[in-house]
Amino acid sequence: MTALLPALAGSNILYGMGMLELGITISYSQLLIDCEIVRMVKRVLQGIAVNEETLAVEVIKAVGAGGNYLSEKHTMEHMRQEQSRARLIDRRMRTRWEEQGGKDMAQRADEAALAILENHKPTPLDPAVARRLQEIIAEAESED
Repeated sequence: MTALLPALAGSNILYGMGMLELGITISYSQLLIDCEIVRMVKRVLQGIAVNEETLAVEVIKAVGAGGNYLSEKHTMEHMRQEQSRARLIDRRMRTRWEEQGGKDMAQRADEAALAILENHKPTPLDPAVARRLQEIIAEAESED
């Protein structure tokens, strides 16, 4: 989470994703965990809209102090936009989590990394782009 403060200060480069042992080791699982953290940091950077719609003064008046805002349509619509959508962090209650295998974040990241490695089919580069990259590489190598 050390990415949050530099991001809030305006940095637009995050370094070290997936790295272990000062970068000597790269972990696909750690990369996925770090991606999850970066998604949360990016969500924080979006900020919170404050306007007539988001303030919901009419809803507050209608529900009143001590009322149940969670059952309000307005709350559900905005909560879906504002709440973090974690993929690896499991926020279920412990009993339900245990019933469904009790896997921790590292185990879920390992499984997700393996699934990507086994199933991902990358889109091939456009042939013109591939040729241009080869030209750039050949030019760089000839400069030595």
